[in-house]
Amino acid sequence: MKKLMRGLRQFQDTYVPSHKKLMATLAKGQSPNTLFITCSDSRVQPELITQAELGELFVIRNAGNIVPPFGATNGGEGATIEYAVKSLNVNHIIVCGHSSCGAMKGLLQIGQLEEKMPLVYNWLIHTEATRQLVEDNYNDLEKSDKLDMLVAENVLTQIENLRTYPAVRSMLHRGNLSLHGWIYNINDGSILAYDSERHAFVAPFSELGRALNNNGGAHAVSQMPGENRLARAQAERIFKGSY
Repeated sequence: MKKLMRGLRQFQDTYVPSHKKLMATLAKGQSPNTLFITCSDSRVQPELITQAELGELFVIRNAGNIVPPFGATNGGEGATIEYAVKSLNVNHIIVCGHSSCGAMKGLLQIGQLEEKMPLVYNWLIHTEATRQLVEDNYNDLEKSDKLDMLVAENVLTQIENLRTYPAVRSMLHRGNLSLHGWIYNINDGSILAYDSERHAFVAPFSELGRALNNNGGAHAVSQMPGENRLARAQAERIFKGSY
């Protein structure tokens, strides 16, 4: 707690005075361009990963970066998605999974969770489609590879779930919204982005790059963060998706 208090003091003494104009603007309202949906894992920090400033990201965090299908729950995820799309008019929604995800590890052994952690069990049921897809189609993989596949397929499942929301579907139909799937590697900070043309998660920032280039943001995505730091083995390892 002492460390947090020191950080709070540093924020008030250093950051706030040097960002007075930004703070004054944010006090009048917010206008984020992106809804970032990711895991609650303490090792994943959206603003740090993307180097986003205050007010640039609207964020949903929960165990396993799960988006329950529309009508499946009355929880905060659906309300937040609807608000982001209809009130804040975000142009992009990113679903970001990550390596070594504890929720995905739990999904691999979900039968053991029902008694030990019933609330976690009930939550992970919302992505049962991911578990069944991996078990039925990738059962020959080693445990670690199966976990990687589960992380990747889970991102794609949540993108499909996003499409069940009326507000999202309407904006997609108008061409005012883009959906993106990312995987963050905790080990080296690199990102894999889903490329719908290649039907795979790959190192090049192709899909998001094309979307931003069309909006005049070519310089911002000419090179994916972490692209040059990908190890050869990792670069060659492409997660094939079902989406």
